[in-house]
Amino acid sequence: MRKYFQFDELGTNYRTEIIAGVTTFLSMAYILFVNPFTLSLGAVKDFPDELRIDQGAVFVATALAAAYGSILMGVLARYPIALAPGMGLNAFFAFTVVLHMGIPWQTALAGVFVSGIIFTILSLTGIREKIIDAIPVELKYAVSAGIGLFITFIGLQNAGIIVNNDATLVGLSDLKDGNTLLAIFGLFITVVLMVKKVNGGVFYGMVITAVVGMIFGLIEVPKQIVGAIPDISPTFGVAIEHLPDILSLKMLGVVLTFFIVDFFDATGTLLAVANQAGLLKNNKLPRAGKALLVDATAVMVGAVFGTSTTTSYIESSAGVAAGGRSGFSAVVTGILFLLALFFSPLLSVITAPVTAPALIIVGVLMASSIGEIDWKKFEVAVPAFFTLITMPLSYSIATGIAVGFIFYPITMLLKGRGKDVHPLLYVLFVVFICYFVFLRE
Repeated sequence: MRKYFQFDELGTNYRTEIIAGVTTFLSMAYILFVNPFTLSLGAVKDFPDELRIDQGAVFVATALAAAYGSILMGVLARYPIALAPGMGLNAFFAFTVVLHMGIPWQTALAGVFVSGIIFTILSLTGIREKIIDAIPVELKYAVSAGIGLFITFIGLQNAGIIVNNDATLVGLSDLKDGNTLLAIFGLFITVVLMVKKVNGGVFYGMVITAVVGMIFGLIEVPKQIVGAIPDISPTFGVAIEHLPDILSLKMLGVVLTFFIVDFFDATGTLLAVANQAGLLKNNKLPRAGKALLVDATAVMVGAVFGTSTTTSYIESSAGVAAGGRSGFSAVVTGILFLLALFFSPLLSVITAPVTAPALIIVGVLMASSIGEIDWKKFEVAVPAFFTLITMPLSYSIATGIAVGFIFYPITMLLKGRGKDVHPLLYVLFVVFICYFVFLRE
């Protein structure tokens, strides 16, 4: 096993890799509880219960998808990169597709599955590189930053910090509600942990917030910590059963958004973590095809289990910082996700005030890509800005992407740089124009 994972060549050992795997798990364990709460629209009080996805089933699906993706990434691609259902895309799934567009979660899962099929085909055929080159880097950064702003906005709403205001659309609450104060406390604690660079700061922040909430009677104390694994049948296989439902124009933009966001998020994460671990050779990623294939198949497997898009996690960098260099650390992370299946009773303490700080902090981390955009070039600043600002204001990731991809060819043509725009961008320009004219209701 040491030889297979190249321990000697990478200068690592079992102890280091195990510590790295545990560190990565703690850094991303929050998704086990945030994902079910997000996908079930737990913070939306007036949403019909019969239209919500089952939280227990999503908890199991999240753990299984993370275990599958992480273990396969470690064994097949041999990278210290863990996978799990991604933040941002779960918000798009819940708040844009299900809540805003009124698409049943069953159909949304089918859309995730199809986006995984597309991703897999492109990974196998090598078309991936051409698509990556076609999309301007400014729009890639803008999409990531825009999703960060969107997630933060949702977190502030869930915390009760930002509320409806008839005069100004939104406004600051009076901050006197107990749950709002708990969320603010959780945000403060999480910020402190993150500033101090505590591995698993987001996860520990949730734990501390939940404990304080129970002490002050804001959260009901769970009757047990370890329990039976919840029933996954409410979500398992639903994506396959509802594949015929995606054969509509309305779902076209949904599938396209699932694909685009995951496609670039996965690629960027793989390169960033591999570079941190010193695994890039001549600025290229060895076994890149295998890594992307794992990411693509994890999307399909996760959808079959019953969760939104599964993708590579930037939190894997915490494990790399702890010394992880081989795929063995990713295997350790995957095994820990399997063990986490027995802690489902803790779902009862994961309320909006507990998850809100995690959403806000993840949004902060994603928004950091704003600094990578060349704001001095107005022809790229305009579509980038419209992309990232439209997402939170329209409450739709898809709308933000569409607006940005429409304005980019226009501003580049006006600047006399039409030849610098890849032909694919002109195709997407037409697609997104049609999206606004024919698909939006």
